Amino acid sequence: MIKVGLTGGIGSGKTTVAKLFEKKGIPVYYADTKAKHLMTYDKLLKFQIIEAFGKDVYHSNGRLNRKALASIIFNDKSKLTLINNLVHPAIAADGKAWYQAQNTIYAIKEAALMIESGSHQDLDVLVVVTADIKERIRRVQRRDHVSMKTVEERINNQLSDAERLAHADYIIDNNDFGKIEEQVDALHEELLRI
Repeated sequence: MIKVGLTGGIGSGKTTVAKLFEKKGIPVYYADTKAKHLMTYDKLLKFQIIEAFGKDVYHSNGRLNRKALASIIFNDKSKLTLINNLVHPAIAADGKAWYQAQNTIYAIKEAALMIESGSHQDLDVLVVVTADIKERIRRVQRRDHVSMKTVEERINNQLSDAERLAHADYIIDNNDFGKIEEQVDALHEELLRI
């Protein structure tokens, strides 16, 4: 089975692209969603996060307080590095087990920080989704109901598109939603032939 990575900056449309692959019957592992789950339900990881950031990063019901954690990590690069160093190994192990359970010609792992975490090195193919920065900011503001400044801070904490593209085997341009499906169709056919 071919292990495909799907990445891109915040607001680039990774999830939109992933859902198009799912419509074709391709399994997708959503690393960011799984990370949130593990941060709440993996006892060791939760303990490590509380030790590093304090109990206020969890609500009284035990669920992750994403807003509190975000206010810490997006204002301090060392804290962002720390949370990534805690979460990425848990995601790597979970993702590896997930891939082993798949029985399709290829399967996709979708993650924002795939290159930053080094997890792209365990994959066979890397697909990078791109979109213009203004469009990405607009999408994230609409989706997350946050200010332009907040989105810009998040973008600045990620790799640039140029850095991501240097690792890409394939690129999907997501500036025109009408053209995404044909790009996904073409890539799907190519991956089936590998």
